[in-house]
Amino acid sequence: MIELKNVSKTYPSGTHALNNVDISIKDGEFVFIVGASGAGKSTFLKLIMHEETPSEGEIFIDGQEIVHMKRKQVPYLRRKMGIVFQDFRLIDKMTVFDNVAFAMRVIGASKRAVSRRVPYILGLVGLRDKANSRPSELSGGEQQRVSLARALVNNPKMIIADEPTGNIDPEMSYEIIDLLSEINKMGTTILVVTHEHELVSQFGRRVIEIERGRVVKDTAASDEESPDMEEVALDTSKYEDLIREIDRES
Repeated sequence: MIELKNVSKTYPSGTHALNNVDISIKDGEFVFIVGASGAGKSTFLKLIMHEETPSEGEIFIDGQEIVHMKRKQVPYLRRKMGIVFQDFRLIDKMTVFDNVAFAMRVIGASKRAVSRRVPYILGLVGLRDKANSRPSELSGGEQQRVSLARALVNNPKMIIADEPTGNIDPEMSYEIIDLLSEINKMGTTILVVTHEHELVSQFGRRVIEIERGRVVKDTAASDEESPDMEEVALDTSKYEDLIREIDRES
């Protein structure tokens, strides 16, 4: 669970980025965080990732208060999170496989675990046949899928996607959100920060709108299904079994 209680953030310049914000997001939810540029969305993300601390208030992740967390604990907090960026942040001198594998190697995963998990995750996002390609050889949508695979490969409790459709075309934008929806069905909490209201309106998910640092709207998810896009085949039971097996090997 992610919980913000009476959170405010004021920068030294005097800018009030967030004002007395209360937000509670349950495990397994899919939530859009929407708002115009400068509304406070980025500050919200920085606070829950402990890149910054609030001026006032409390923040809890899985019941743990993180505002006063010791620096040495922060990497363990962030291992619960997979981050997807607008600008992909891929390393072009590396192959697709190695870009995804890098996230496993930095936490000490075994070669065997990497060799098993990375191809499987690339299959989940529809890029198994691109494993030996360079990011520059891919379309924008494919690069974002690599970014998503990298975020997913360490089996995080939550995926945080910061404007994930900002650099791709509208059709691919729907496919990325639909893919995130399928990942959400595995029980992964999904947070998508975006300014694209039209895209958000098509998915029937919970929407938290931030304006001038305040939550002005919190709309519950509907029972509507996502738009009919090209299906992404995700066998969640096999995925979960594989992750458990590889974790034991690691």
